[in-house]
Amino acid sequence: MKKDNQVLVRLISSLMKESKPLWKKVAYELSRPRRQRVTVNLSKIEDYAKDEAVVLVPGKVLGSGAISKKVKIAAFSFSDSARKLIAGAGGHAMTIDELYKNNPQGKDIMILK
Repeated sequence: MKKDNQVLVRLISSLMKESKPLWKKVAYELSRPRRQRVTVNLSKIEDYAKDEAVVLVPGKVLGSGAISKKVKIAAFSFSDSARKLIAGAGGHAMTIDELYKNNPQGKDIMILK
């Protein structure tokens, strides 16, 4: 399937070249059709992530629910309300590309889908 979003295409191709299974899994999830891509609410992150954890969402993070933990969340995109709530809780929202560059080994990363 042809993707129109060039940022997404470059991210998928760079992750597919990586030898670590974590990054290949993320590339696979991102290459799915838009309707089948992962969307995660903050309430799910609150339920499953520990304080100070690094969470990777291979899709979009939505602002439904509340979050009280200081977590670093990497996703392809965030809703505006999700970004505000994450920052308000002392967490950090970043792109998957930023996480990949800061942690190419993929150590201590929790994937939520």
